Amino acid sequence: MSTASVAAPTALAKNSQATVTDSALVRRAVKAAALGNAMEWFDFGVYSYIAVTLGKVFFPSGDPTAQLLSTFGAFAAAFLVRPLGGMVFGPLGDRVGRQKVLALTMIMMAAGTFAIGLIPSYATIGVGAPILLLAARLVQGFSTGGEYAGASTFIAEYAPDKRRGFLGSWLEFGTLAGYIGGAGLVTVMTALLSADDLTSWGWRIPFLVAGPMGIIGLYLRLRLEETPAFAAEVEKAEAARPKVPLREMVTGQWKALLLCMGLVLVFNVTDYMLLSYMPSYLTGELKYDETHGLLVVLAVMALMMVVQPFAGALTDRIGRRPVIAAGCVGFLALSVPALLLIRQGSLVAVGLGMAALGLLLVCFTSAMPSALPALFPTRVRYGSLSIGFNVSVSLFGGTTPLVVTALIGATGDVMMPAYYMMAAAVVGGAAVWFMTESAGRPLPGSPPAVER
Repeated sequence: MSTASVAAPTALAKNSQATVTDSALVRRAVKAAALGNAMEWFDFGVYSYIAVTLGKVFFPSGDPTAQLLSTFGAFAAAFLVRPLGGMVFGPLGDRVGRQKVLALTMIMMAAGTFAIGLIPSYATIGVGAPILLLAARLVQGFSTGGEYAGASTFIAEYAPDKRRGFLGSWLEFGTLAGYIGGAGLVTVMTALLSADDLTSWGWRIPFLVAGPMGIIGLYLRLRLEETPAFAAEVEKAEAARPKVPLREMVTGQWKALLLCMGLVLVFNVTDYMLLSYMPSYLTGELKYDETHGLLVVLAVMALMMVVQPFAGALTDRIGRRPVIAAGCVGFLALSVPALLLIRQGSLVAVGLGMAALGLLLVCFTSAMPSALPALFPTRVRYGSLSIGFNVSVSLFGGTTPLVVTALIGATGDVMMPAYYMMAAAVVGGAAVWFMTESAGRPLPGSPPAVER
């Protein structure tokens, strides 16, 4: 497809051109990327919300804490292969196009999740059960290595400069919708099924749902057209997209990569702490009723969804840096008070503490989808962002449940989640200090993008 069919260039000044975005195509691209991301994170979210049950199904009976730790170990293992996925899918997306790679990641993610629903329990096949679970998780992790960077790049390259924050915020709106779908399904199952039924067969339902959901997501992504920025790069080359060496994506972009990793660290540590770890913290550490704990998290995510687009629009008006900085300061100052509130145990106190953390997290979910792609030029954007994003997520974000569970077990200090978020906020604040404001400006390597 030619660039002209995506966005018609129009003269702004002598010797300069701008990409004039087609609003209908932009809306379609945002919807497809966000819906696909929602389906991806439905799959990941379910695993977190049903972690206690999975520990009983796939690991030897005994100490519940050991079972939970083993389950989160398999969860973390998927993140260890994410950089490999990023190193494969990122450069591939810069060579053959964003749309093709996003379709491929959808297929692999859905297949890995569907496979988990078919694995026999430890009681049935013994050690083969956790091995098969780990294999399926590795497929999920590998495919996810190309997902977020590709989806955020796709939206950023379609969006007009003045609305990139607002449009990019819908990507994380999709993530929250996926989490809510996963949490809602687990909550309904927990309420309707007995503990024995949930352990024997009920836990399989949300994973098997991934099959038809994956088909829908694949259909949506196959209907997407390539981004104007990538199409322009291909036209400039007058041939197939030239291959960019992996070394150039790393050493040639090392400053941007360090900033990316710092921003992703604070974004994902706080994200996984709140949305993946806290349900198990409420149940395992505070002995909170499992259903009520999930309902609180569900309500917090719904609140975040309401605020998300408005926060995204705010980043277009005042900039990405002030919004991200506010989130870092907030987590540094309020993590301990919020966790103390949560530890009070009453529904109101837990809800207030979780809501405070959720609203602070929106500072990151609303700004990162537009801030991160703007760190890199077009010809290496997908590859460099995939590498930086996934290395940081693998080392710090995805390991958050495992590390915090282990720290609590080793120290006996149940305030470890707050301390961990505060440390992440310090790193994120340093990254914000050194990053350049990108709101309202063209993406590096691309002409200005304006609305038709």
